[in-house]
Amino acid sequence: MAHELQERYSALVLAKLRAENKLKTGVVFNTDYEGSPKAGLVKIPVRDTEVAVSDYDKANGIKGVMGSTSYENFVINRDKAVNEIIDGYDAEAVPDNLIADRLDSAGYALARAEDTDGATVLLAGSTPMSVDALTDDTIYGKIVDIRKEMSKANIPDDGRRYLLVTPDTMAFILRSPEFIKASQLGDRVVQSGIVGKIAGFNIIEWNDDTAGLAAIAGHPRFATRAEEFSVPVRIQSLESSGNYIGASAVQGRLVYGHKVLRSKAIISVYSPAPLGLTAAKGTAAGTLKITVTASDELDLKYTVNPSARVVFGADKTGYGGEALTSGETEISAKDGDVIEVVNFKDEKAAAVGYIAVAASMLGVGGD
Repeated sequence: MAHELQERYSALVLAKLRAENKLKTGVVFNTDYEGSPKAGLVKIPVRDTEVAVSDYDKANGIKGVMGSTSYENFVINRDKAVNEIIDGYDAEAVPDNLIADRLDSAGYALARAEDTDGATVLLAGSTPMSVDALTDDTIYGKIVDIRKEMSKANIPDDGRRYLLVTPDTMAFILRSPEFIKASQLGDRVVQSGIVGKIAGFNIIEWNDDTAGLAAIAGHPRFATRAEEFSVPVRIQSLESSGNYIGASAVQGRLVYGHKVLRSKAIISVYSPAPLGLTAAKGTAAGTLKITVTASDELDLKYTVNPSARVVFGADKTGYGGEALTSGETEISAKDGDVIEVVNFKDEKAAAVGYIAVAASMLGVGGD
């Protein structure tokens, strides 16, 4: 019975998590992978070309060609846990309504963490686009420009292109006569978290205040999410802990990861412009160096795998992080990490950029 409850609790938390996700599976991310995320590594198919088509010869047939689909390793690098104590109740005596409340809260909290990490990976793997300050009059034209770039990159226009927009950007869109409300598109769209459509994009309002960010455009075919409970959710007795008497806890661990498969398929829209970043191998094993391209004077700090992205105007001292000298500082990292680089002006965050770390970027010693 306990095992069945763990499966049921985990299913309930996952249902809540997926309901609360703004960056939803199937809308922003796909789940095309092979293997078990809790093993720490899965395989994802990578294909940048389509099946070759040629004329058929009725007499001689057609020569077969090797397919170009390959599989690459996808490191699962996020491990989140919940461990909330329920005082005054043995594990067997926790009321159902209290269990339901805690499971609901766990799903919500995990969804927020997953969305934050997922968006950071999207930004790090995207193609940045700089735009002038958006207005009611310019918003539609800018979205059409994004559409043009995606079409030129052969991103499918199959009704699944999305545009994650900040509240400020959403305000401009709502005042645009070209905006089609979700209620006009049907219940299924509303249930997917889509608030409407414009220029062929499904619009998702996303409360984010990353420095300078206005929107992220993309297609779910080109970004993957893998998730699984490594330890199923359960009500755990704390009687044997030596510290707690008549208490239990809601516990569980969720592992997940995100990966962008094609940079040109994800466009991050900034105003003002983001930092231009390039990475090179460090001299020490497991390190890299980041070079920053910017016209302004550089006062840089970085964070590996930030738990929250920097806000425009954030105080330099409060940011924490580590000092960065462009092209010189060797940063320790591993495959799948994301590095946030912030430029400060007058001690305030003025611009930000992101690097998605791949194994090929890292030094191997004496390199």
